[in-house]
Amino acid sequence: MQSLYQWDFLGMEDEKIEEIIAFNRQEFAPKFDDQKFVEDLVHGVMEKRDVIDEFITRFAPDWPLESLTLIDRNILRLGVYELKFADAIPAKVAINEAIELAKGFGGQSSGRFVNGVLGAVYKDMVAKGEVKKVDLEVKEEKVTNIG
Repeated sequence: MQSLYQWDFLGMEDEKIEEIIAFNRQEFAPKFDDQKFVEDLVHGVMEKRDVIDEFITRFAPDWPLESLTLIDRNILRLGVYELKFADAIPAKVAINEAIELAKGFGGQSSGRFVNGVLGAVYKDMVAKGEVKKVDLEVKEEKVTNIG
């Protein structure tokens, strides 16, 4: 989220993203051992930005993209990317993580706003049958009486 925020703040210059990611890694998580995960998310959001921004615009029609705070806009971009394109991330995890980021870094109502937008995206996915298989699985435990 930090790297996407900085990238957006600096004018979305794609050629600066590697430098931004490296800076944030050194500054905030020098011992983080899954750098590929971060790079995949950031590059995925950047590659799908136009489609992601269309989803945000569609599901938050009263809030033009350019009027959203940088934090909210990039948390939504990350959340929509994880919901729609990151198959390894369950939808509920993507939504919950985005809400927590919004609560921690956004304004007073950011958590509710992010929840509303991502919740609407998720409901649309359910209606269209696009929900990831992992989200539909229900695990049942059988209890057997031995003895």
